[in-house]
Amino acid sequence: MNTRPLAITAISLSALIAGAAMAQQSKDPMMKDQMKDKPAMEKCYGVSMAGKNDCAAGPGTTCAGTSKVDYQGNAWKNVPTGTCTTIKTPKGTGSLTPIKS
Repeated sequence: MNTRPLAITAISLSALIAGAAMAQQSKDPMMKDQMKDKPAMEKCYGVSMAGKNDCAAGPGTTCAGTSKVDYQGNAWKNVPTGTCTTIKTPKGTGSLTPIKS
């Protein structure tokens, strides 16, 4: 009878399930500590270069990397909290709210 292919399939599925279970259980405690050390971030408008925004580059764009020009006023970049308004660009400083072009 054809028990060999059935046994190989069963072993393969068991290994796959065991691997998936181990991947979910192995929460690296070192990674949790690194996450705590990350600074709080805020959206800073008007500081990203063309195509380098994090998201929301205004009408006609979908998300990250879609700004059309450097320092586009309605495109934002994540920056450490408290630093946005100190970032200087050729068009002025960063803003916590969208800048009208």
